[in-house]
Amino acid sequence: MFPNSDTRIAIVGLGYVGLPLSVELSKKYNVLGFDINSTRVEELQDKHDSTLEVSDADLRAATELKFSCSKSDLKSANVYIVTVPTPIDDSNSPDLTPLQNASQMLGDYVSKGDIVIFESTVYPGATEEVCLPIIEKVSGLKFNKDFFAGYSPERINPGDKVNTLTKIKKITSGSTPEVATFVDKLYGSIIDAGTHKASSIRVAEAAKVIENTQRDLNIAIINEFAKIFNRLGIDTEEVLDAAGTKWNFLKFKPGLVGGHCISVDPYYLTHKAQEVGYRPEVILAGRRINDGMGEYVATQLVKKLSSKKIHIDEAKVLILGFTFKGDCPDVRNTKIVDIVNELKDFNMSVDVYDGWANSDEVKHEYGIELINELEEGKYDGIVLAVDHSELKEMGEEKLRSFGKANHVLYDVKHVLKPSEADLRL
Repeated sequence: MFPNSDTRIAIVGLGYVGLPLSVELSKKYNVLGFDINSTRVEELQDKHDSTLEVSDADLRAATELKFSCSKSDLKSANVYIVTVPTPIDDSNSPDLTPLQNASQMLGDYVSKGDIVIFESTVYPGATEEVCLPIIEKVSGLKFNKDFFAGYSPERINPGDKVNTLTKIKKITSGSTPEVATFVDKLYGSIIDAGTHKASSIRVAEAAKVIENTQRDLNIAIINEFAKIFNRLGIDTEEVLDAAGTKWNFLKFKPGLVGGHCISVDPYYLTHKAQEVGYRPEVILAGRRINDGMGEYVATQLVKKLSSKKIHIDEAKVLILGFTFKGDCPDVRNTKIVDIVNELKDFNMSVDVYDGWANSDEVKHEYGIELINELEEGKYDGIVLAVDHSELKEMGEEKLRSFGKANHVLYDVKHVLKPSEADLRL
């Protein structure tokens, strides 16, 4: 069982993960990119990607790649790759609704001999316990007899133009040894960095979910270090630079942990752990620390403003940056909103500027109106919250020009030198 000219692929979900995968696979196979969002499909048909993961030139070059929001087009495929998001709900429990909906939809089109591959991050067992039974029920087909499955977790890093899809080793797995080989060969045909074939779907699921959980915990302890060093009057970055001279010190930085991966994935693992009777302590402690960093930043700013005799009530604050990371338009689960909300609770007036973020999306998702222009001499506090290139290039003088004569400049991302900011995380 190997991919060949008869391999017809439908990729369900055309976001940060599905679109780059569609483009690469279309260079060797017949590929349909499917998304229920008609506006997204129209945008891609016009050869533009608003996520900026794929350039307009690369989309124009993908002449064999077709896009559709019509479900009936899915029936032409014999391999389905699901790349829908896996968010969490308000109680930090996994929200498998997008995966369940995708599985329900595919149940109408999966035929005998077809393979369904999932890339969405889930807890170990979710593919076989949640998704495949839905396909079985809707299709009337028997899993591992009539149709088969694979799991190959995505490793996309939004905004990263160096570690792109083909340059990152891909974990693969399948529901039978033969299917595992097929899935591995399929991805191996486009991934220059190679593949790692896991022994089972559950192992591949577990590997993915701990990747981001480990990173989340590493950042959490650095954030805790920063809180301690701030109380001691020591610059955190200087401490990290000194400690980093040891060969095995991990060079993480403090910061806000947002986005759709690192701040979400640990909850999938903790959910499953508690389901089987184990309460994880370290993972949840790390999550509490990182989830509280937006409030911490706001509190630090309020204290500094007060120390400079700036009246807190109705003070004006400028937040520079709103996306969850620099040079990336992704505002999903951004923790900058926590800073904004906390400052507003102090009855402050808060303006947010971000040339990368889509203002309509920010308004729709968070109820925040981004400002389009920056005014000088207006603000009591300036918070450099995201390290976009545009903001880094401004330098201390330009950043301070937005402030009143007496103001506070808070460098959350360690862009400036210690002496150039009034506060650093």
